[in-house]
Amino acid sequence: MAALPDLARHDTLPKLLALHAREHGGEVALREKDFGIWRCISWAQYQERVRAFTLGLVGLGVRPGDVVALIGDNRPDWVMGEVAAHAAGAMSLGIYRDALDEEVAYLTTYAGVRFVFAEDEEQVDKLLNIGERLGTVERIIFSDPRGMRKYDDPRLMEASELVRLGEELHASRPGLYDELVARGRGEDVAILCATSGTTSNPKLAMLPAGRLLRHCASYLSVDPKGPEDEYVSVLPLSWIMEQIYAVGMGMLARMRVNFVEEPETMMNDFREIGPTFVLFAPRLWEQIAADVRARMMDASPMKQALYGYGSRKGLEALKQGRRSVLADGILFRALRDRLGFSRLKSASTGGAALGPDTFRFFQSLGVPLRQIYGQTETMGAYTVHRAGDVDFDTVGVPFDEGIQVKVVDPDANGVGEIVVRHPNMFTGYYRNEAATAADLRDGWMHTGDAGYFDKRGHLVVIDRIKDIATTRRGDRFSPQYIENKLKFSPYVAEAVIVGDKRDYLAAIICIRFPILSKWAEKNRIAFTTYSDLSSKDSVYELLRAEVERVNATLPEAQRISKFLLLYKELDADDGELTRTRKVRRGVIGEKYAGIIDAIYAGQPRIDVDTTIAFQDGTKQRIRTVLRVVELQPATTRAAEPVAAE
Repeated sequence: MAALPDLARHDTLPKLLALHAREHGGEVALREKDFGIWRCISWAQYQERVRAFTLGLVGLGVRPGDVVALIGDNRPDWVMGEVAAHAAGAMSLGIYRDALDEEVAYLTTYAGVRFVFAEDEEQVDKLLNIGERLGTVERIIFSDPRGMRKYDDPRLMEASELVRLGEELHASRPGLYDELVARGRGEDVAILCATSGTTSNPKLAMLPAGRLLRHCASYLSVDPKGPEDEYVSVLPLSWIMEQIYAVGMGMLARMRVNFVEEPETMMNDFREIGPTFVLFAPRLWEQIAADVRARMMDASPMKQALYGYGSRKGLEALKQGRRSVLADGILFRALRDRLGFSRLKSASTGGAALGPDTFRFFQSLGVPLRQIYGQTETMGAYTVHRAGDVDFDTVGVPFDEGIQVKVVDPDANGVGEIVVRHPNMFTGYYRNEAATAADLRDGWMHTGDAGYFDKRGHLVVIDRIKDIATTRRGDRFSPQYIENKLKFSPYVAEAVIVGDKRDYLAAIICIRFPILSKWAEKNRIAFTTYSDLSSKDSVYELLRAEVERVNATLPEAQRISKFLLLYKELDADDGELTRTRKVRRGVIGEKYAGIIDAIYAGQPRIDVDTTIAFQDGTKQRIRTVLRVVELQPATTRAAEPVAAE
């Protein structure tokens, strides 16, 4: 790894950008695929556009302490707008591109946003639809002009016009931008980062740029990156870990950051770049694993046999702590190439728990996957597996000695709440002193997660404390742990385990429609919609086998006694998932209370007559019958301790 810049002198993103533009101006900093062609942006060009954006914002009246929001797909202009906001002394607030009108209205109003970088017509529509609730917003700056001619709103401004305004100010005051950059301080709050909001509206963690950069340096000490590394930015830039990688590490280590053309072209674009490092959320790792197994359904018998043989050899070698040369030669090398993983030196998963089965799949494939763990408030991850010391059941160890992690109020098994303290955490929640005092006590961030340290000093995270449940018999269980096992199946997109204060556990399962529809077509099973396919007896039998496979790996007290297939996918737009795809259990428990009660009332079939509302305003009436499949009598269950897997 190349020597990192002196963070005592270059303690903000604009200062680092100025350094790289001066010393490495001709090198590629960013790439974006546009109309099928990769467009390179050098450090000098990066600096030039950020300077124009910054001075344009200043010309529009941006003042230190203002909030500039950004919403849209991952694009260079997103990152440049963020760095420009910091250079002007403002704070940036990333909003998830798929946020609904209500979410956007809440965040912009709560934060008092004055200026918004909105990528295109879709995001502009979202903002304008809010109407009077967008009261504090003075300007909406859009990068993509397609479809924008029909609008006549004085708040709208094309990014090219902002650039023109900035260049005019630079011509009249050529030293102004350098003065603004020099004025920035690393301890000033630069980023407002929304928490996941699993139980309520998200809070906004205040993150100083100097702390972000120092934390990136700590991370790089255990997972080095440099100018020769390639990264593809696919996770939302509003999420803390994408801020760490695409913005913080990209700027600090000069790692080249690439932006795909469209979300739909992601995997093809990913393969073209052949990144050396990748960060995916667990849901995406699960999707890739499911797609691989689904493709094998359509493969020839010989290829299926080779896949089965190679997978077994790979897993056998993995258990012995090595790689199978034979499996690599006949299967995994070609598969890694197909997925774009050939050049990977490091890979991470974070944001939620990844099931050990999925973890083993990628490790046996030869993907150097590591688990990371952290929170928005702690500047993202602060634990990671060291190279050569990966454990599927843990999240590794802290980056360095400056990060203190402990378990407080442990029970008889050593399980308690995980708390953390390090020098580079958030400074509090924006405009919410009560929440800050509740979560940050004596310098320790109380995570709300239950966990323990194993004999090797690795941290094991079980679940959210509030989500660990107990059956009426007194058997404790982690819903998340069982759900992750279910989601290793290529046919299961999402699962919710219920059973708290009940006699037994039950599962509400959402099918993975693209893969199951392919399976149905291959088996000549006629269907029309998602709800129709999920109600088929043959699909129930297929999923029954998957649930029984999972049950065979669980202690008897934690096995699923009943399950049903839900008539729709869980959706963040319906409030059932967070924007980072975590289950909102409270919402599920309330929204599907009638279905859950019917399961435990012993009803074998549940009539459903409901209406689904889509994001475009259309609605669909759903009338169906849910089958409740009973797998084992609840009376045979014995009390066993929760598994520490």
